[in-house]
Amino acid sequence: MNLHSRLQQRRFRSAAAEALVSVMVAADHFVQASGAICADHGVTGDQYNVLRILRGAHPSGHARSEIARRLVRRSPDVTRLLDRLERVGFVRRERGPEDSRQSVARITKKGLVLLETLDPQIDRLMEAIAKPLKDGDLRTLARLCSALVSSQQEYLL
Repeated sequence: MNLHSRLQQRRFRSAAAEALVSVMVAADHFVQASGAICADHGVTGDQYNVLRILRGAHPSGHARSEIARRLVRRSPDVTRLLDRLERVGFVRRERGPEDSRQSVARITKKGLVLLETLDPQIDRLMEAIAKPLKDGDLRTLARLCSALVSSQQEYLL
């Protein structure tokens, strides 16, 4: 189903509107499908993202502010995300070595095992969604999305 059929809209106000709505619909398609995979394993998509960030910093971990900065989708309450992940044993937090007021979150063995289970499923989903596009198209899409993010940051400043 194409975008016009999905939204039941034949024309957009501008090429920019059509392009950006298309990006939002495509992103939502992935978020919904990946969220369902995550839910099957008892985590949300945002929690999966936090675990991926902490795996990248393993074993040293990250402070809450650094996790917040790296999230794909900005979240106003990273503390609550970490609380939930800590409660189920996927993350542990300790006081920072340089600043005892700051806590550092680290992924646990249980969190790493969860990612080993989730990653192949998310990878298969990404491959399935991206299948209609050639590698060059995907690189172009990534470059274009990066340009959109950069222009948005300039606009918001």
